[in-house]
Amino acid sequence: MSESNKTILERANAAILAEDHEGFLECCTDDTHWIFVGERTLRGKDAVRQWLAETYPTPPRFNVSTYISEGDNLAAIGEITVTDKQGKSTSYSYCDVWRLRNGKLAELRAYVVETSA
Repeated sequence: MSESNKTILERANAAILAEDHEGFLECCTDDTHWIFVGERTLRGKDAVRQWLAETYPTPPRFNVSTYISEGDNLAAIGEITVTDKQGKSTSYSYCDVWRLRNGKLAELRAYVVETSA
């Protein structure tokens, strides 16, 4: 496994936990492209910034159980719980497949399934 790709994602995830959205965005390319399979697509840092503010009004709780790396690609498999502005928590299982470019998160293909009602 490419430790450098894993380290980049771990640094980005640490920024999310610290409520440092700009720190997270520093780990992304300017033209970052996120696909939430079956849901929506985000293009560019501004779209991701807005999504982060809406989706994570408080830091999520998550655990990455597995990393799989090949070349510029890194998959992270885990569980995440997100709490909305009304205080409702929802849990999900996910597999995020990242493509990195020049040491930054360039593309995300996210497979997310709700595990609690």
